[in-house]
Amino acid sequence: MSEDAVGYDATHIEVLEGLEAVRKRPGMYVGSTGEHGLHELVFLLVGRALQGAPAGRGRTVDVALLPEGRVRVADDGPGVQVEAAGGGPGAGLESQMTLLYAGGTRPLDRHSVIASRFALGPAVANALSARLRAEVWREGFHWVQEYARGAPVGPPVPYGPTTRTGTTITFRPDPGVFGTARCSFDALAECFRELAFVNRGVQLSLTDRRGTGTTRSVRCRFPDGLRDFAAFLTGRTAAAAEPDITGFEKEDPRMAGTMEVAMTWTSTPGGHIRSFANSSSTPQGGTHVAGLLDGLAAAVNAFARERRLLAPEEPDLGPDRIGAHLTAVVSVRLDRPEFKGATRGLLGGTLVRDCVREAVQDHMAAWLRENPNPPAALLTGADPFPGSGGPVT
Repeated sequence: MSEDAVGYDATHIEVLEGLEAVRKRPGMYVGSTGEHGLHELVFLLVGRALQGAPAGRGRTVDVALLPEGRVRVADDGPGVQVEAAGGGPGAGLESQMTLLYAGGTRPLDRHSVIASRFALGPAVANALSARLRAEVWREGFHWVQEYARGAPVGPPVPYGPTTRTGTTITFRPDPGVFGTARCSFDALAECFRELAFVNRGVQLSLTDRRGTGTTRSVRCRFPDGLRDFAAFLTGRTAAAAEPDITGFEKEDPRMAGTMEVAMTWTSTPGGHIRSFANSSSTPQGGTHVAGLLDGLAAAVNAFARERRLLAPEEPDLGPDRIGAHLTAVVSVRLDRPEFKGATRGLLGGTLVRDCVREAVQDHMAAWLRENPNPPAALLTGADPFPGSGGPVT
């Protein structure tokens, strides 16, 4: 059908810029205008608060669910720069609150923490809030700035003096966008626990102060990071699971990043692998998961051949067999992550696969030398493992 037939020309094109586009099409920026969309607003602000956490800054983030649908996100970082105090262009508070992608929430490097599926910056949360109050404690001053539906009500106002540092953002989602939707305490708590596992040493707390009769709260901090995560996934305490968990951390300049892996085997089948890139969950897996399985298979098969647990004519054990009882967590932090898809569910990058495979193979080979009697579950159907010298049947 021709353009003349439908009467379509350039006058029909609607150009939306900045936060106007966010308010016009909120689902494109937070996924939905229901509960999940509300949670994205929280994750956008938590992601901003956690920037720099892998480098040792901003180690505590407290989130409170307040009456009237308000949410408060507070951190103990150095405090956002404020333009009125000489903050550089694009780095200050008002820039972060009004410009998409500002605030360091995109996956720029290995120190980025991606808490939101969309990671467009705190300005999206501001645009979809009826009111937002930003408070900054920095360099002896307490700054306050108010916003209404994304627009500043006035300039930042200084108070002081103060010795405190940090940033607190309190917002009320716009009921005209989200209707009567409410944040789910349980869903947020689950996501915060995951973030705390992947960002070792970071403390995330969630408190429900919405006046429901009782105050609920949870605090998440895991000093052993992915080892704690692997223990949790198998239903054990970290102390009880510690002897059965193996893992490592390594930096590899070839992939311009670092990796962390934790693995354990259970007696019952049905283990699973959780994967992350720059703190963002990758439920579809990707090259980091493929590298983990490749390296594990290479090390276990070499061990099985050396110990004559496989007959010469038998094929190598595949990842399906080796991983049937495996519970593992693999997390990479990359300067240039190659995500596939807008919601970052699948990680690409050939070098990532090669680097993780090599590191896992080296680690498992050394671990098997030190532990010549590994769990029987490492080889599904082993009878026994290691056996009396005969092949696995």
